[in-house]
Amino acid sequence: MRRTNKERTESMRLALMAAARQLFVEKGYAETATPDIASAAGVTRGALYHHFEDKKALFAAIVADEARQVGAEIEASAAGLSNARDALLTGARGYFDAMAVPGRTRLLLLDGPAILGLPNLQVIDAEHVEASLKAGLADLFSANGKDVALLDAFAQLLSASFDRAALAIEAGGRRDHYEAAIAALIDGISIR
Repeated sequence: MRRTNKERTESMRLALMAAARQLFVEKGYAETATPDIASAAGVTRGALYHHFEDKKALFAAIVADEARQVGAEIEASAAGLSNARDALLTGARGYFDAMAVPGRTRLLLLDGPAILGLPNLQVIDAEHVEASLKAGLADLFSANGKDVALLDAFAQLLSASFDRAALAIEAGGRRDHYEAAIAALIDGISIR
């Protein structure tokens, strides 16, 4: 059966993203040239530029897709849990599982902010991951009579803790220690 033009376009886009992701992880953004990406994807540079304005736009699409996958894994891990603390802790494990995908910490936590700028990365994070954390914290605040005016501050601090822990785990830190530390932070937030 013949594929539609839309299907071919999406297939090409995904092939370019997969090839670029591998090269960005292996060589880094700066050392990856568009001819290398096109060659790895088996297309011309013209095809690359047909789908993406430039290398940075391709990188941004990859980062957004990685963030989407992380958010989906967090949501799936905590789905159906009614206890706010349990949902946050299970979501934390989901986050660490998602960040264990090779290259993901580099793309999202190192190269992403450096290449796209922190404000752009925060927009991507807010769209795919932050809402889940805020919802979990809102449930925790509600269950413990906490002032919701502090919600954004706690979400930002906890998010930074998650990211720092993911980097440390990738560098060889003991995941169980970081999970215990995150649990202690969440329990501290729970105190009235």
